[in-house]
Amino acid sequence: MKGSREGWIVFSAVCIVLVIATLIAFVLRRRVHGAETARAIENLNTRIKAWWIMVGILSASLWTGPKAVILLFAFVSFAALREFITLTPTRSADHEALFVGFFFVLPAQYMLVWTEWYGVFTIFIPVYVFLILPTLTVVSSDLGNFLARTSETQWGLMISTYCISHVPALLMLRIKGYDPALLVVYLIIVVQSSDVLQYVWGKLIGRRKIAPLVSPSKTVEGFAGGVATATLLGTCLWWITPFKIWQAAAMSLLITVLGFLGGLVMSAIKRDRGVKDWGNLIDGHGGMLDRIDSVCFAAPIFFHLTRYFFAET
Repeated sequence: MKGSREGWIVFSAVCIVLVIATLIAFVLRRRVHGAETARAIENLNTRIKAWWIMVGILSASLWTGPKAVILLFAFVSFAALREFITLTPTRSADHEALFVGFFFVLPAQYMLVWTEWYGVFTIFIPVYVFLILPTLTVVSSDLGNFLARTSETQWGLMISTYCISHVPALLMLRIKGYDPALLVVYLIIVVQSSDVLQYVWGKLIGRRKIAPLVSPSKTVEGFAGGVATATLLGTCLWWITPFKIWQAAAMSLLITVLGFLGGLVMSAIKRDRGVKDWGNLIDGHGGMLDRIDSVCFAAPIFFHLTRYFFAET
């Protein structure tokens, strides 16, 4: 994205939004009264600071080049997989499969992205790894809760490694006269904006809860307002994509809905494990999985639709 006019415009716009948010949070912090409100403002400040750091890291990697983006998301996948496995009950018989997952499967998946080996990249984990991992566990002869244990490991690799690896995989797409790094920017801005806007709309007008036992903060009004606003944002950003305006609108709507479903599914797993957050890696945001749960579901679909309809194959 280095030298890209569109990239500089988007980066500047994001910085302006963060500056405005920082100023608003600063003013609110000086004017609010009450312990509960003060805690809410402090949480807001913490989240904004974390966004500054995340935007800075992502921007630096995009300007450095594709290899830096791949390495960044490999780290993201490692942190996410660690969080997932930490909350998953395991036995000593699972250690060999987990070792292979962390130190062979994950690096191999990103090496396939690095070398742009599309044919293997898309089937490596859901076919070969899904067949190999259970065999590593079964040879230990510990069959207690075998199906659940192997499924949890497979699901962890699917979500935190396979799905997330589709974000840097966007860089392997060849679209005439277009910088694919902007696709990474577009995906993250639209999906993450949808998350934030759903929260804002939910706080402003949210009444009817969608799944109160799974995610009490998600409301019908918040979902509708957040998806509609983020879709409008994605449509307005059509000029940084290879899409026409109506295609950008359709793609934005699709990935925002998928992002919502991803967040809902990952919240269900957290509730099943009896925790509020996946971890505390990102100050104010919880763990890595708390920040990328919506991207997990949106990235693979976005990648394959873009490749099928817009890329040179």
